[in-house]
Amino acid sequence: MIANKSTANENSKNKSESYIDYFNSPLGLIECKATDKGLAHVIFCGDQTSEIKPNHITEVCKQQLEQYFNGELSQFNVPLDPKGTEFQKSVWQCLSTIPFGETASYLDIAKMVNKPKGSQAVGGANGRNPISIIVPCHRVVGSNGSLTGYAGGIERKLWLLNHEGIELKPSKENATLNLKNVIKSRQSKTQFLT
Repeated sequence: MIANKSTANENSKNKSESYIDYFNSPLGLIECKATDKGLAHVIFCGDQTSEIKPNHITEVCKQQLEQYFNGELSQFNVPLDPKGTEFQKSVWQCLSTIPFGETASYLDIAKMVNKPKGSQAVGGANGRNPISIIVPCHRVVGSNGSLTGYAGGIERKLWLLNHEGIELKPSKENATLNLKNVIKSRQSKTQFLT
């Protein structure tokens, strides 16, 4: 019996408490989920919500998102606790170094993680970034400066880049983008989030 209690105590120590809250942004509702250590995910959740259970980290996240959308903040400092592979985490760390108002290409990020031929793998890790906006995967563009995919919807990506003062080359695709197409949609590739 003692061994079972010990195992149960270890399992409860390893299992982190989960907290959740929401921020209503110009791009739709954002779900902020945290552990006791930091943010686990920040995603555009559309109309899909859970019971609100905030903590100090979700509160800081909401405050910083509000400042970002109001044009008062260009660098986040809320603690992070994303779940992913070591490679994904290395890519997300590189994304966090892209300054506000600037972009990088998938090739740039591949070189930063010492995988100069790994642009596709970087693209996969970028698409699975669980902490939108704060880990700025929206700042990654094609090598030719073109707008590329975004799990939150290409319309949101274009809005975020414009919000940061980044202008992309005009294209037929950019001219037809409409934020109303995605504002109520949950971002893709979120099935892996816990």
